[in-house]
Amino acid sequence: MAILLIAAVSISSYAQTGVGVKPIKGAKLLLDGTEKMLHKNWEYWEGPRFSSTMPIKWPATTDPIDGGPVISSNDPAGAGGKYGAADIVTKTKYRDFRAHVEFFVKDPGGNSGVYLQNRYEIQILDGDNTNHGMAAIINEKIPSTDAYNGTGKWNAYDIVFKAARFEKGVLIEKARTTIYFNGVKIHEDQPIQQVWGGPNSGIDGGNDGGKGITDTPGGLKLQAEGHDVYYRNIWIKKLDLDGKSTDF
Repeated sequence: MAILLIAAVSISSYAQTGVGVKPIKGAKLLLDGTEKMLHKNWEYWEGPRFSSTMPIKWPATTDPIDGGPVISSNDPAGAGGKYGAADIVTKTKYRDFRAHVEFFVKDPGGNSGVYLQNRYEIQILDGDNTNHGMAAIINEKIPSTDAYNGTGKWNAYDIVFKAARFEKGVLIEKARTTIYFNGVKIHEDQPIQQVWGGPNSGIDGGNDGGKGITDTPGGLKLQAEGHDVYYRNIWIKKLDLDGKSTDF
């Protein structure tokens, strides 16, 4: 019986999903809700609309549920929905990866976003179930199931991402992702067509209307849009998905 259990754990080595999941073996904890880890692992993305200054001004606050430390995306420079003005991105850049992101939307209409490779946005937008809304691969694919826990509760994205593939500088395979939302699979090995939102949104946003994807690695980015969206328990593990699906 013990042997069977070990085999199952090995097979599902990055399949743990949902709120409260601890970093898997080989993963790096990027944000535990403290300012110390925020400043150690993150920096501002200094895109064309950047209008803040270092150090990062995302406020540290207290988890309304358990009293632990959390970081709010409500940077003053992002007031009024000015995305790109104060977004933060990991100092480490990635190609393929497995990531876990926990977020808490404080108020109705709360807006932020998780960007894979600082390119492709997985939306956080309370009250919107369109392809521009909660858990959508923005402007391309709505989630297959509404798994959102709602405002005032913690939510979790569990993501496996495969970067676009190139041959001699030419794009030969679109980026792909599989995503679980609060333990429910909502996107399965879904191709991602382009970067949306123009040059203020992230890497390659200004290239050929967002279709000019390059082979430059990018960080995991969180968006500031003037709302209290809290973050904690963010971790990531580098993968090599050559010849493999993102499904898990």
